[in-house]
Amino acid sequence: KATKSTLETARTFSTLFTDLAFRHQLIATSSKDAFRQMLREKAAQMTHEHGGGDLGKHVIQLPLTVFDEDNSTASRCIVGRSLLGDLKRRLPHYWSDYKDGFTGPKTPHKVTAAIFFLYFACVLPNLAFGMLNSDNTDGAIGVKKILFSQMFGGIAFALLGGQPLIVLLTTAPLALYTKIIFSISEDFGLDFRAFFACVGLWNAGFLVLYSLFGVSRLMKWSSRSTEEIFSLFITFAFSADALKDCLKDFNTNYHTDACHAHDASSNTTTMATNNSSIPATIGTVLSSTLPVGAAYNIATNTSILNTSSRAPPAADTAAVVGECMRENSILFLLLMLGTVWAGLTLFNFTKTPYLTAGKREILADYALPLSVLLVSFFGSYVFRDVKLKPFEYDPNEAMFEVAPMTSLPAGAVIAAAGLGFSLSLLFFMDQNISSALVNTPNNKLQKGAAYHWDLFTVAVINGFLSVFAFPWVHAALPHSPLHVRALADVEERVEQGHVQQIVVHVRETRVSGIVSHVMIGLSMFLLPRPLTYIPRPVLDGLFLYVAITALYGNQLFDRVMLLFTEQAAYPPNHYIRRVPQRKIHAFTGLQLLQLVVLCVFGFSPYPYMKMVFPVLLMFLMPIRHKLVPKVIEPRYLQTLDGH
Repeated sequence: KATKSTLETARTFSTLFTDLAFRHQLIATSSKDAFRQMLREKAAQMTHEHGGGDLGKHVIQLPLTVFDEDNSTASRCIVGRSLLGDLKRRLPHYWSDYKDGFTGPKTPHKVTAAIFFLYFACVLPNLAFGMLNSDNTDGAIGVKKILFSQMFGGIAFALLGGQPLIVLLTTAPLALYTKIIFSISEDFGLDFRAFFACVGLWNAGFLVLYSLFGVSRLMKWSSRSTEEIFSLFITFAFSADALKDCLKDFNTNYHTDACHAHDASSNTTTMATNNSSIPATIGTVLSSTLPVGAAYNIATNTSILNTSSRAPPAADTAAVVGECMRENSILFLLLMLGTVWAGLTLFNFTKTPYLTAGKREILADYALPLSVLLVSFFGSYVFRDVKLKPFEYDPNEAMFEVAPMTSLPAGAVIAAAGLGFSLSLLFFMDQNISSALVNTPNNKLQKGAAYHWDLFTVAVINGFLSVFAFPWVHAALPHSPLHVRALADVEERVEQGHVQQIVVHVRETRVSGIVSHVMIGLSMFLLPRPLTYIPRPVLDGLFLYVAITALYGNQLFDRVMLLFTEQAAYPPNHYIRRVPQRKIHAFTGLQLLQLVVLCVFGFSPYPYMKMVFPVLLMFLMPIRHKLVPKVIEPRYLQTLDGH
């Protein structure tokens, strides 16, 4: 239109720039001519759409869910149909998954930052869980095995998985199941490695069945509410592990019998010193005012009192076994909180006015590795006089030995099937919820998801690991969404004084997963040094850092904070504008109630009670769709619980 006014021209450009994907393509252009050409093509496309009457049509059309199928091409056989659908969706993008890791503006920097993030975010928890598994299994599963599982599982999934942005990891629930299996083996006199392998193979078999029959379709009923409850539970689990280690260190080095005996000895010595000075002062004063004979008697009594008030021999103190190393506990707390502070400061550095925008972004992208290296240097070199306990490592740990499953009796195989089924429910929910959080519409991924194929790939990986009694791996929270965030371009928008971060573009590549897990495999040659230079409190600080950064964008946590926020200071979120305040708080209360039930069973001191946890996860979906609508109207739920 040649007669457009200034206002109409500005409105046209505003309409063009509201498309985030198109605006990102404009930013990525290398010349003015390419910029103008893209504007012309986009304008022509919009003119054609408006001329055809399709006012609501979008440039990129995605199905409502990845579980929707084209009925015209659907096979009548339900076995494997979902797997074939995932392959048809993802295979055309396979080579671009590699190309996108090298091309595009800022891509080399973003991919490199994601590689280092994945390396430190995976290898440090592996060291912690390796020590935990070694303690729980009497050394049958140690650090070397868990590093190999991480390397093999990560590389295999990055090469063969449908959604390469998902991160596989050994988690705390899997370490718990390993402990339960070891306890059962000890109680019934079974070979632990054989029983562990049998449970793992049953679990892999159930997962293969789930993927072949498309059971992941159940995840269409998994709403944002379910995902955020489980994500917040994982945050609590990471925080609990870190705080538990800190309390254990204080009980070992600070609140010990040796420390209490030292305190008692110090108090007694102080009292004796004070008592010895008081009679001497009294005698001096009275000798100057009384006759000589009276002064002599007082001085004699004073010396007797002074002798009787001296500290007794420290025989009881010497008899106390152990050492008092309070400096270790103080340094433990300092390094743990220092890691969290350094990581969060760098992570939020983009919100500061210091340096340039590009340098602030670089510091934020490398927040985790920089904080770990910096605090590890302080702990190992600056405070080298304080001898912190290094992590335990067995260099003679046997690796590739096939588990002797033929030694198991028939009853043990049947019992392993029951444990394998319960474990498969945990794998199913963890894997699919992690996939849902990665593929959420807020991340604007373009290549589609592959729930069924990813589950099948995880089943094959864990089947191989089970044969050699290696620890299992599955999709991990919050590492998977944080991996997406590390590869994303993010915009900040200010609305009524509140800053919101919006993902504009994500580099969907396999390169970061492959390279980072190759580095993890090479880390096996860095045992015990230099990995022992990373103090244990830095590992716990990493847990807290990952737990806190996972809260960013969690609407459940945001709505919990509203309970303590002045109403005039509420952010202008969509649900605050459309839903009454009491309905918002009622929905938050229902979510917190479900979270409390998960925590009661997930953090129970009774191991067998924790086995019910996967079943409770499955019940979150029917509770959301059958019980919650009886309290909150569906029109409000659509706003509160939608993406």
